[in-house]
Amino acid sequence: MDEFKIYTSDISRYLFYITHIDNIPSMLQNGILSHNLIEQENLDYTPIYDREIVSNRKEKMVNGKSLWHFANLYFQPRNPMLYRVTMEKSPDVIAVVAVDKKILDTSNAFITDGNAASEPTKFYPNTNFKIIEKQISRITDLQWWTESNATKRQIMAECLVPERIPPEFIRAIYVSNHELADKIRQSVSSSVSVIPEPSMFFQPVRKIPLTNNLSLVEGDLFFSKMQTLTVSVNCIGIMGKGLASRAKYQFPDVYVYYQDQCKRKTLRMGKPVLYQREGPYHQQIADDPSSLGNRTDTWFLLFATKQHWRDNSDINGIEKGLQWLLDNYERVGIKSLAIPALGCGLGRLRWEDVGPILCKYLSKMDIPVWVYLPAEKQLSNDLLTKEFLLDD
Repeated sequence: MDEFKIYTSDISRYLFYITHIDNIPSMLQNGILSHNLIEQENLDYTPIYDREIVSNRKEKMVNGKSLWHFANLYFQPRNPMLYRVTMEKSPDVIAVVAVDKKILDTSNAFITDGNAASEPTKFYPNTNFKIIEKQISRITDLQWWTESNATKRQIMAECLVPERIPPEFIRAIYVSNHELADKIRQSVSSSVSVIPEPSMFFQPVRKIPLTNNLSLVEGDLFFSKMQTLTVSVNCIGIMGKGLASRAKYQFPDVYVYYQDQCKRKTLRMGKPVLYQREGPYHQQIADDPSSLGNRTDTWFLLFATKQHWRDNSDINGIEKGLQWLLDNYERVGIKSLAIPALGCGLGRLRWEDVGPILCKYLSKMDIPVWVYLPAEKQLSNDLLTKEFLLDD
C-alpha cells in the first residue's frame, strides 16, 4: 500500500499552490495572485501564513523584485510548509490547488532549488529548467526530509510566476477528506476535479475503529500525532531496512540510543525499551516550527521482533513484548501509541497470525492506540474486522 499511490502521477504533471479553502472561489474567478496584487486589488483573502513568514518573503529579492510580486507554486505539495499549516490551522480548512505545468513557460518566471525564502536557495530563469529538472524530481520523490542534509529546504522547491496565474491553468483541487471534497464540488466548475487525498495532508488513508481506543490505520506511522511511535528492531544494533532504517536517518538520535541499548543488552526480546526523546516531532519536519508552540514530546518505543537482523521475526517474542507493554505502559508514561504490524512484511510473519495477537493486548490498554497496517500488500477486508481480530 503505497501512500502516494493516488497522486504520485500528478506530481509530474502539475505544480501546486497551498491555500485556505475560503480562497478557492476567488482563485477560480481571478486566478492565483501574488501578495502584491492581493493588496493592490483589495481582495477578500484568508491567509494561511503568519506575519513573520510573509515579511521574510517580502524582503527577499529576485531579479530586482520582491517575492511578494510572484505567485509561488511548489513542485511537491507534501512538504514542510503544508505540514506546518495543517498543524496550525486544520487539514479541514486547507486546499492544494493543482496548476498545469505549462505555466513554467510564463515569461520572467523563475525556478528555485528549495524554499525561496531560505538563504542557500538558488534561483534559475524558467528557460533553464532542464538544468535542475532531475535534481528537483529526485527531491520531490522523497517521502520525508531532514534539516541536516538540506532536504527540508530542497523539497520546497518553487516555481515563481510574476503577479498572476490565470484561472484557466487550474486543473484540480486536493483536500484532506471526502466530506470536504463533496462540499467544494458544489461551488466549483465541473471542469476542475476536486480530489480527496488524505495522505497528501499527512492524514491516514483509512482508519478502521475496532474499539473506543483501538483503530487500524493505513498511512505513514512517522507522521502520526501519537505521543509514542513504535519502531520494530533487532537486538544487535543494526537498522538496515523498513521503519528502522527510516528512523535511523530521519532521527539519528534514536539510532544512537538504540545502539547504546543493544550494547548494554537492555533491549531484548520480550522487553521493549522506551526512548523518552525531548522535543516534539514537528520541530524537525515543519517549516518554521516555532510558530507551532510547545507541544508534547515525541517518544520512541524500540520493540524487538527478532534477535538477529537475518532472522525471521519471532511471534512468541513479540507476544511477550506486548505483554510487557500492557503491564508497563502506564508506569512509563505512554499516553498514546502508534505501532506497526510487528513482524509482518520484512519479518515474514502473516497478518492473519500477528493481527489477532496485537489486538488482544492493545485493546486492553486504556489509551488511544493506532495499529498501522502492513505496507507491503493489500489485506482483504475480512482480516480487518473486529470479529476476526478480537474474537474471544
